[in-house]
Amino acid sequence: YRDILASNAEELQRLARMVSDMLFLAQADHGLALPRPERIVLAEEVRALFDFYEALAEDKGLQLLVEGDGEIVGDRLMVRRAISNLLSNALRHAWPGTAVRVTLEERPTDCVLTVHNQGPDIEAQDLPRLFDRFFRVDRSRRHGQSEGTGLGLAITQAVMRSHGGHASARSGQGHTEMSLHFPRSQPPREALT
Repeated sequence: YRDILASNAEELQRLARMVSDMLFLAQADHGLALPRPERIVLAEEVRALFDFYEALAEDKGLQLLVEGDGEIVGDRLMVRRAISNLLSNALRHAWPGTAVRVTLEERPTDCVLTVHNQGPDIEAQDLPRLFDRFFRVDRSRRHGQSEGTGLGLAITQAVMRSHGGHASARSGQGHTEMSLHFPRSQPPREALT
């Protein structure tokens, strides 16, 4: 009975997370997930998330690296959630003994945060749908029991749109890069279009 109750509790937590994620996406669709703008130093946010993911990285023999600088105006919790989703995916799919590297680059028109990892490629036909709700790539990139709900990257894209930016992905030859593009010329938008 204890095992069954523990299993039911885990399933209930998973369903609660999925409902919470779906609620966030519904709010974002209707312009209700409004950013609360503040100055954010992206390298500091990445390092804070590295502290959170350090144990998981050590278990897989992964090295966590951050390079560059970048500063934006945005909602700290929303931005942290978007970065966390990318880091979580990179750690899940990285080959053991490799590095997960975050690069920050300030350009004239935008600030780009990119998470790099070495691991199985994402097929070219899957890249355009990667940020769609409930979309999950083929089974070769899935590991163990924690396949997720297919909402994490959709939430990441919703966060980026609410900030007037977008997320993108590239993959090939054992390297995957997922990027967050924050505009420098405009403040975060108050509603999605």
